[in-house]
Amino acid sequence: MPPVERAREQDAILAALAPVADGLAATLGSFCEVVVHDFRRPERSVVAIAGSVTGRQVGGAMSEIGMGLVARGDEAADELNYVTRTQSGKLLKSSTMVLRDSSGTVFGALCVNLDVTAVQQAGVLIAGLAGVAEPAPVPTTTFGNDIDSVVDSLVDTHQLRQGKTWSALDRDERLRLFAALDADGVFAVRGAAQRVAERLGISRASAYNYLAQARQTPLAPHQDGTGPQDTDRNGEPT
Repeated sequence: MPPVERAREQDAILAALAPVADGLAATLGSFCEVVVHDFRRPERSVVAIAGSVTGRQVGGAMSEIGMGLVARGDEAADELNYVTRTQSGKLLKSSTMVLRDSSGTVFGALCVNLDVTAVQQAGVLIAGLAGVAEPAPVPTTTFGNDIDSVVDSLVDTHQLRQGKTWSALDRDERLRLFAALDADGVFAVRGAAQRVAERLGISRASAYNYLAQARQTPLAPHQDGTGPQDTDRNGEPT
């Protein structure tokens, strides 16, 4: 399919989903938010939104899981019924359905976020009365109308996982950090290399150099047997 025709088809699908988002949010009520994402512009991927659970607006950025889907390209698959927590403390149950055009190209997503905070609080109360252990903690994800906050969050998360400051990392550990960020789709975002460099306190040239090396250098597995690009993708709504 010629690029112009493909773009028109993708635009038409996104436009058709805007009223679908409105209908789903109206049906499910005030605790529901439905978001339509355009992966062709990850830094402002929100093209339609109904409901207000995460506080984003049209033109807002995708979250970490959306960036991961962008990184996986046409291999991306639906993420259904995952749970996460916003930075303000809301507990969300979410599903992300990837959008494909007639050629099978992944170009966006339809996402449903349900605020289940009250349900979870009631569950904790009932569990406490019944003497049942509290559920495991839920990971926090970053929602915002600018992509920089999402990039910062991913950099900080991977640095915390390393357990060291950037200056204390050896070469392999630095390459693992960049490989993990690359696998999460960070560098698909325009200007992300500069943002990562600022967050780590290094030059943009150094960031590009580490990224190039990470893409070219096969790294040995971690001591626990996991690979260099393993990430903890515990359900982060888009």
